[in-house]
Amino acid sequence: MATTASDKISNLKSAVAGLNQISENEKNGFVNLVSRYLSGEAQHVEWSKIQTPTDEVVVPYDSLAPTPDGSSEVKDLLDKLVVLKLNGGLGTTMGCTGPKSVIEVRDGLTFLDLIVIQIENLNNKYGSNVPLLLMNSFNTHDDTQKIVEKYTNSNVEIHTFNQSQYPRLVAEDFLPLPSKGQTGKDGWYPPGHGDVFPSLLNSGKLDALLSKGKEYVFVANSDNLGAIVDFKILNHLIQNKNEYCMEVTPKTLADVKGGTLISYEGRLLEIAQVQDEHVSEFKSIEKFKIFNTNNLWVNLKAVKRLVEADALKMEIIPNPKEVDGVKVLQLETAAGAAIRFFDKAIGINVPRSRFLPVKATSDLLLVQSDLYTLQDGFVARNSARANPENPSIELGPEFKKVSNFLSRFKSIPSIIELDSLKVAGDVWFGAGVTIKGKVSIIAKSGEKLEIPDGAVIANKEINGPEDL
Repeated sequence: MATTASDKISNLKSAVAGLNQISENEKNGFVNLVSRYLSGEAQHVEWSKIQTPTDEVVVPYDSLAPTPDGSSEVKDLLDKLVVLKLNGGLGTTMGCTGPKSVIEVRDGLTFLDLIVIQIENLNNKYGSNVPLLLMNSFNTHDDTQKIVEKYTNSNVEIHTFNQSQYPRLVAEDFLPLPSKGQTGKDGWYPPGHGDVFPSLLNSGKLDALLSKGKEYVFVANSDNLGAIVDFKILNHLIQNKNEYCMEVTPKTLADVKGGTLISYEGRLLEIAQVQDEHVSEFKSIEKFKIFNTNNLWVNLKAVKRLVEADALKMEIIPNPKEVDGVKVLQLETAAGAAIRFFDKAIGINVPRSRFLPVKATSDLLLVQSDLYTLQDGFVARNSARANPENPSIELGPEFKKVSNFLSRFKSIPSIIELDSLKVAGDVWFGAGVTIKGKVSIIAKSGEKLEIPDGAVIANKEINGPEDL
């Protein structure tokens, strides 16, 4: 006889009750998430009711009022703000151990160094006290605690808290993997960044911030170098009493992922997976060619109200995995999907410069090159580049790990006039190399290809030393 959903839930409840590694809040949150998933309460969107968002709800960045001039007005704005970076990810995809935020980005500075420098500069300049919150996962917590000690003397209050730790579900019978003897870290998972809202409340951080008069939190991924505090956005939200703001930016050819915003029954919805038969309709509408940067501005009182009412029922993203041959399921939620539950929620269509994520060593090549400059902890585009779009860069598996990437470049080439670059095979770059136009450098199998110091390569395909 097949077990019903309610049988599964009661079995799950008793199993979860015995998991001593997690708190009561985590146990309840997890059981609620699984119950919602099993009840199949998915949101069904009636496509005929979808509307293109107007400029009132997806506001063009250029239409925002200018920032107040006086530094005391700016200080008043900043005193209402908290910066929160999502710091739960590991650097494993780039071949690094520990939190991704401690990878060196430029001039020996890590993501976290740059974030602290930026906020410290604001606090020094305006006499404000903008705190930095880091939401860690159980994967990054211990390392992060040690790392933040080095900022003790900086003019930034740093607070860390952990997002929830949920047990992976065995797909076959919907029981938690840890209750079946998988006691290590592999038995658990952090349930996506949608968990930021309950975790802020459960950690006690939310109430502490409200008691200090903080009103808005600016949430962003720690690897997005473009996510800096923006006075115009903050000022707009305070003036218009918007409870939630998602920064969106126009899609380029390189952007595959990222949900878009639609107007639906008077609210904004983030649509991440568009049903196939509607994809062509979407693609033809200019307004939908925007995507979520995951830079989010959220009113703290609204977070408290909605979490306490258990009203944030975001779409559940099932993420199937395998652990030691056992098929498991991770149920996750995304912070962007919460937009529909907040009052006066808006999108702001921001310049592309506010979205500069470093997901792979090809991105690292961009930000370490002369295409960018570093000032006050902020990575800015070099105005000498004429093309508004970044070059496309494809590096072979030999460059995937940061350590391999760094050892294969004596110095980072000049790419200010580059359109596209493809590198594969055993390729090594000398110092002071310049690459322009469309370039492909592909070493023959089993052969080492060295690009000499000072080489200038423009619009070329290189397969061996004879092509240089």
